[in-house]
Amino acid sequence: MSFNNLDTLYRQVIMDHYKNPRNKGAVEDGSVTIDMNNPTCGDRIHLTLDVQDGVVNQAKFTGEGCSISMASASMMTQAVKGKDIETALKMSGIFSDMMQGKDYDDSIDLGDIEALQGVSKFPARIKCATLAWKAMEKGINEKPE
Repeated sequence: MSFNNLDTLYRQVIMDHYKNPRNKGAVEDGSVTIDMNNPTCGDRIHLTLDVQDGVVNQAKFTGEGCSISMASASMMTQAVKGKDIETALKMSGIFSDMMQGKDYDDSIDLGDIEALQGVSKFPARIKCATLAWKAMEKGINEKPE
């Protein structure tokens, strides 16, 4: 597939997640709730997770922001559901490396998330893409045992 076709496909994936977000809403009785915002551009997210026995059973979000931040939140909630905490945090590290243009561990299939890889070329948009991931990390790391 040519670069232009791949770029077009990635844009379509991002716009699909933006216009038809997965896991929009809040987890009833979520064990983790976190609010974060990106003051630079106004993106904000409210993330709820149901984490039991070290596994992310549910992940949902609400918020406002650009297509990149909302699509990334949709993709992240899909990606971490059913994963153990260690894997979810590893995925976040991989995503962070990808956003910084670094070589990243490809041992975990990121699925739709790879569509955001092009964001690394636009430094001002990296915080948009990583907002939901940073919220997930913060929520898991601050979760009382």
